[in-house]
Amino acid sequence: MQIYFIRHGKTEWNNIKRFQGAHGDSPLLPQSLIDITKLGKYLQKEKFAAIYASPLKRAYDTATRLKQTMGFTHPVNKDERLREFDLGKLEGLKFEEATLKFPAQVNDLWQRPDQYDGKSIGGENYLDVIARGKNFAQEIVQKYDHDDKIIAVSHGAALGAIMGGLLGYPLNNLRQNGGLNNTSLTILETTNHFNFKLIVWNETSFLERKMVETDSL
Repeated sequence: MQIYFIRHGKTEWNNIKRFQGAHGDSPLLPQSLIDITKLGKYLQKEKFAAIYASPLKRAYDTATRLKQTMGFTHPVNKDERLREFDLGKLEGLKFEEATLKFPAQVNDLWQRPDQYDGKSIGGENYLDVIARGKNFAQEIVQKYDHDDKIIAVSHGAALGAIMGGLLGYPLNNLRQNGGLNNTSLTILETTNHFNFKLIVWNETSFLERKMVETDSL
């Protein structure tokens, strides 16, 4: 079984470097609609058993546009376990402002996942997000056939934690593959329902454009 993990299209808040998290949300940019359509066309050659998405609008809208472009007939399934990392008091703050107010938390969020204390600012820790992500993946592999392909549309921080957890990376090196661009595709595969291996990481060639800094924020 393969799970196609997709990060949502870029939003206004991504573009101005503002933390969105599990509760903040902003609209997809016009360019993102073009990018999502390109991804949908790229995926048309594959056959999928289901599409799942975070309930946050930016992810659900991405999944819906993918579904339409691909001509997929089944509904998009909203799943809370794919919701973005709850960043507590960081949410809604621009990166510079957040760094001034919560320097340790912002540094640890990106650089030291094993030291990040999200509870101190009313949010989640990495282990919380990994746990819900693993729960999602285990349910999926039990529910569908061993050779099925599933799409899961989620968020940058959440996917970094979830996929690192599924790949068995140590917490202090969870982000060893780097970040994820908006509208990127990462594929993980399992043959035994427990252990996952990496097939594709952060693929964006189908977008046919040069990535810029804010694509990965």
